Amino acid sequence: MKLDLDGKVVELESGKTILDGVRKGGLDSISLADRPLAAQIGGEVFSLSYTPNKDTKMQLLRYGDEMGRRVYERTLQFVFIVAVRKLYPSARVRVRYSLGSGLFITLEDPDNAFTQEATSHIEAEMRLLVRKGLPLERKRISIKEAVDFFEKDGQKDKADLLKWRKFSYFDVYQAEGHMDYFYGEMTPDTSYVDVFRIKHIWDGAVMLMMPRKDAPDVLADCPELPKLHELVHQSDEWGRLMKCDTVHQLNSAVESGSIRELVRINEALHERRYSDLADKIIASGAKAVMLAGPSSSGKTTSAHRLATQLRLHGQEPVMLSLDDYYIDRDKILPDENGEIDLENINTLDIPRFKADLAALVRGEEVEVPEFDFKTGRRSSESRTLKLTEDQPVIIEGIHGLNPQLIEGVDESKIFRVYVSALTTLNLDDHNRIRTTDIRILRRLVRDYKTRNASMEETLGMWASVRRGEERWIFPYQENADVLLNTALLYEVSVLKKYVYPLLNEVKPQSKYYAMAKDIVKFLNYILDADIEDEIPPTSVIREFIGGNTYYRK
Repeated sequence: MKLDLDGKVVELESGKTILDGVRKGGLDSISLADRPLAAQIGGEVFSLSYTPNKDTKMQLLRYGDEMGRRVYERTLQFVFIVAVRKLYPSARVRVRYSLGSGLFITLEDPDNAFTQEATSHIEAEMRLLVRKGLPLERKRISIKEAVDFFEKDGQKDKADLLKWRKFSYFDVYQAEGHMDYFYGEMTPDTSYVDVFRIKHIWDGAVMLMMPRKDAPDVLADCPELPKLHELVHQSDEWGRLMKCDTVHQLNSAVESGSIRELVRINEALHERRYSDLADKIIASGAKAVMLAGPSSSGKTTSAHRLATQLRLHGQEPVMLSLDDYYIDRDKILPDENGEIDLENINTLDIPRFKADLAALVRGEEVEVPEFDFKTGRRSSESRTLKLTEDQPVIIEGIHGLNPQLIEGVDESKIFRVYVSALTTLNLDDHNRIRTTDIRILRRLVRDYKTRNASMEETLGMWASVRRGEERWIFPYQENADVLLNTALLYEVSVLKKYVYPLLNEVKPQSKYYAMAKDIVKFLNYILDADIEDEIPPTSVIREFIGGNTYYRK
């Protein structure tokens, strides 16, 4: 049997694993940057412990690959949980959310405070487990067996979730007598995840730090993101207060019909946030509101809802889009790969924007350009704009928080808002739904409905979008005066029905199959909710499913 590993062909005996092929081909490595963590065959990800039964061509996944990082993260989480369970058997571990290259995790146990000393003990135990190189054994059991095990083991969250599973079987990983699952492949043994650190945040809360994306052998710094951390923590609390912080609770609300009340409360909470934001802007005396955020965060709807709230204060806000300051497409220089990067801030006419913004803040008249997306060039049309005393300008665009755009402008007249969709809904205690997965769901729905784009077209653009966000958006989020979370606890139950059948049609041979499958895996647990009649026409989710009245002429 022949295995083609990244172009290197290795002869293997029948019954040997991918890992055997990696070792025979001399492709294993001490360096995490070069170390294979899993393999992609066609569009599907497989553990290195998988045994092929025919000649197979595959791509080895490393930490530099998105799917490779996810394999590393799952394995590291598993090692962390095994270490906690060995030291503190009755502790409840809850993986809350990610910040930078770290996972924020809480620990609850009536008998332990989880001080800095306890954190040090957990890290020492993890390092011991890593040095042992314990095999991570995958096992298939029935749903009944799984539910019985998790209930007896005190993991009610997992038992509750499995009651919604459509299939009769369940795959688990086990090591050192501990059994768990992380909805995706893991490394063959614990020795693969040797670059990590646990940072004590406060008693009962830690950050599990992973390697840097750009230098996998180097541990990432713990992010100093106090505003983002506070926002997500606040949103996490809202989920618990509304009794909807897990998929089981969301599904129960769908099944009982109480999801309609959840919609009303969630939308009222959003409206309150926009109202509070308008109050802060009025109090600041700002003349320009710079509103930024990543793809599918709900920037446009947020800008309009903020404008509505400002009008309640007697203001007459005007809207301005940074997109109108794009330079002509044929004047954009290609990047080092010869590609046009439309996420780059240098695609904007920065000098023109800065001059116009400074003039507007001074109360002067400007000619605002208009960009024609059909031709890819600046239109010959423009509009005259001059701000009156009660007329702030709301400027929306992905680069809105970049300091380059306000150089030389009176910053006392600028108010910065960062918008994102930070979901805090978990599958269970150990498996979170990623914020990026909610945003890509939003974009999949919108692109399909408004542009007739296939799932693969949108999935194919996502890596470029993410690279642009990490370079041009996320580094400036802490510059914001206010961070705004547009995630809705109920939205995944609405978004699912629009794209779930289409994601299931992505073929295994597609290079985007693994991405589609990852989304399908968590959607399998979620009940559809036919509640569009309950969703207000100004809701953020309307920006994606349609029916948003702000878009009507």
